[in-house]
Amino acid sequence: MNIKRVLMTGFLMGLVIIAAGGLFAQKGKMIQIKGSDTLVNLVQILAEEYMDKNPGAMLAVMGGGSGTGISGLINQTCDIADHSREWKEKEFVQAREKGIQPRIFVIAVDGLSVIVHASNPVKKLTLAQLGAIYRGEITNWKAVGGPDKKISLYGRQSNSGTYVFMQEFVLGDRNYSKDMKEMNGNAQIIEGIAGDERGRRGDESGIGYVGVGYLYDASGQIRKGLKVVPIAKDDASPAFMPTDKAAVDSGDYPVARALYQSTNGKPSPAVAAFLKFEMSPEGQKIVAREGFFAISPKHIAENEKNLR
Repeated sequence: MNIKRVLMTGFLMGLVIIAAGGLFAQKGKMIQIKGSDTLVNLVQILAEEYMDKNPGAMLAVMGGGSGTGISGLINQTCDIADHSREWKEKEFVQAREKGIQPRIFVIAVDGLSVIVHASNPVKKLTLAQLGAIYRGEITNWKAVGGPDKKISLYGRQSNSGTYVFMQEFVLGDRNYSKDMKEMNGNAQIIEGIAGDERGRRGDESGIGYVGVGYLYDASGQIRKGLKVVPIAKDDASPAFMPTDKAAVDSGDYPVARALYQSTNGKPSPAVAAFLKFEMSPEGQKIVAREGFFAISPKHIAENEKNLR
């Protein structure tokens, strides 16, 4: 791209700054997008590509977590909420009380990925084992085929949709272990386990969960220092990888989820145009390029219904 209109300020918070003759866009004309840290990088890139093709378009993209995005939509501080979990009933109640009518769109599919240090010999985990690990019931890798080392837990903060999804779907709606390190985003979890470019060593006893799009380096390879663990539904089932699109689509990979955006009622023409771009074949190619999975025909049909 010849002109970069989007500048990332970090994995947790991105801000789209529009260069229009060096002047900032007038207040009230910029589409505000806020929420999920799993989605922030992807939506940042989608926004940049969209604005390159539509010079008059102006979008600002920020992270902060799914709860932050949904709260922003309820309180009318954003036009689009990014979220990696479904709305909670209490959020629907709060929205109705303020006259907000959420319309929900699926823009990508994520194979939530369980990661360990590259040196860990563990071959697979079942959903039950993963839940027991994060509840603090299994505390040594030896119990699941790994080394005789205490497990070091990495997870997300409670305002994260990924935190909620894991708690409901994997932990059986029970509490996380009090020993879990609550990290601000996917990048912090990866650095904690794999180490970083500054030479800090990774945690050889660590386990974490991140969106599938965060597994890869700039060359499209799994990041150095990481190992992705295959997950099985139960002891009698084969284990699958989150990088296997067919397994995610079929449901054989058991920790997959849709990634969402919400608007207040029928989107405005400007918001609808961006949503249509995200859901178009061109937008979905970007989704796939960034390591996530394209939406299904069922998702497309529901999205089109909600655009009307």
